[in-house]
Amino acid sequence: MRVLGIETSCDETAAAVVERRADGSGVILSNVVLSQLAEHAPFGGVVPEIAARAHVEALDSLIARALREPGIAAADLDGIAATAGPGLIGGLLVGLMTGKAIAAAAGKPFVAVNHLEAHALTARLSDGIGFPYLLLLVTGGHTQIVAVRGVGTYERWGTTVDDAVGEAFDKVAKMLGLGWPGGPEVERIAAGGDPQRFAFPRPMAGRPGCDFSFSGLKTAVRLEAQKLAPLSDGDVADLCASFQAAVTDSLADRTRSALERFVAGSGDAPTLVVAGGVAANAAVRGRLEGLAGHYGATLVAPPLRLCGDNAAMVAWAGCERLALGRSDTLDAPARARWPLDEMDAA
Repeated sequence: MRVLGIETSCDETAAAVVERRADGSGVILSNVVLSQLAEHAPFGGVVPEIAARAHVEALDSLIARALREPGIAAADLDGIAATAGPGLIGGLLVGLMTGKAIAAAAGKPFVAVNHLEAHALTARLSDGIGFPYLLLLVTGGHTQIVAVRGVGTYERWGTTVDDAVGEAFDKVAKMLGLGWPGGPEVERIAAGGDPQRFAFPRPMAGRPGCDFSFSGLKTAVRLEAQKLAPLSDGDVADLCASFQAAVTDSLADRTRSALERFVAGSGDAPTLVVAGGVAANAAVRGRLEGLAGHYGATLVAPPLRLCGDNAAMVAWAGCERLALGRSDTLDAPARARWPLDEMDAA
């Protein structure tokens, strides 16, 4: 089964072709991603109107390249998958309408993909893991712990009550005068800082449940930065390192609670999957690996190229659904909000 995937939910324009083999394994035949960093950097964040126009300008050529690289024509595909949400509605409409048009013209099944489900299933593409598993989803817009029972069957055990962790990275980077996107910049500068200089809070630590909070941590960084102003390079490095240490501690504490719940419910050590853009952070990966080992769990983190937004994960989600006989009609809507645990498993 070969599926074309299209991703336009935020500021990456992407197209990919993924093949699902008879044994259930997946192979990425092409995965083309065009970043819009240059367009949005002057504004310190994504401007929806600019993102949508950039998708319109680039998408057709990216799809052509994604098909050309493996030497595949539209007629050779078994389905078309496009992100339908959640995300910026203008960008979603660009990819969704393009995917529907190709599906209609080629007479192929169409899958309207939930962007979060695409992240959730990526580890099955990269590592071939089976169900069930525990997912820590950490992106710019979402921070969740989800029990993944099967394709379309998700139990959300925890979520952020305010900022997502990726959003917190971006906001801290902005208040410290760093570049955008903030996550990679904070990680880079934190490598030269002292993570123990500032005693930032670990929000929600030790509380029952698996929910997250990062707003208070972000505020603590801002207050400390204002107290020290003007900041030296050393101050900035120490602030970044101390902030990143607090984030990793918070993620580990909430994930520990989820691991204990999973083990108590099944009696088995789970596979712990970390997915999303923040999963590329080496400090976060390292801390979660140690945590998983403590519980006898296996940590699976997709390759860095599959952590951020990409179309291979969208194509794979399409493969997974088509393999179960699930597809969507061409009137499937774009959804700015589409919670993962509210998906219809049927």
